[in-house]
Amino acid sequence: MTASASPQPAHLAQLNVATIRFPLDDPRVAPFVEMLDPVNSAADGAPGFVWRLVEEGAADATGMRPAGENVIVTLSVWETREALWDFVYRSGHLEAMQGRRAWFERHVEAHLVLWWVPAGHRPTVDEALERLAELRAHGPSPRAFTFASAHTAAEAAHHPRAALTPACGGQAG
Repeated sequence: MTASASPQPAHLAQLNVATIRFPLDDPRVAPFVEMLDPVNSAADGAPGFVWRLVEEGAADATGMRPAGENVIVTLSVWETREALWDFVYRSGHLEAMQGRRAWFERHVEAHLVLWWVPAGHRPTVDEALERLAELRAHGPSPRAFTFASAHTAAEAAHHPRAALTPACGGQAG
């Protein structure tokens, strides 16, 4: 009997979109802007952090607006769901979340999407926005989910529609 191949290691990708109420140079969002560098530095050093989207020549991605003129995107990859959860809810990031209603519009649709990617894969913004659109259109699945509906990498790997390949380029899914 031959040994079966071990499953491909997976990491958790996340996209968060936020519609900002005011331009980034407006004094009403100054507390948010002041938190960007410390929160991003904390993410970069957090256990389980793998990668985050950064605009070329910048320290973050706030200047990128692929989802709309007033929409800021955060795209990152983490080793595990727990690592991302700990950073989001058990670090200085929580302070930024507590002030979000003063700086960002309340979303009526899903604004956060999670999905598993092969270790080493860096998702594109288009891939991430496609996953968010899938979550909004069809609800949680192993291909696009939230913390509340989290799927394990093993579940995703065995789900017929949830290959750990990017959801772009016309691939079946």
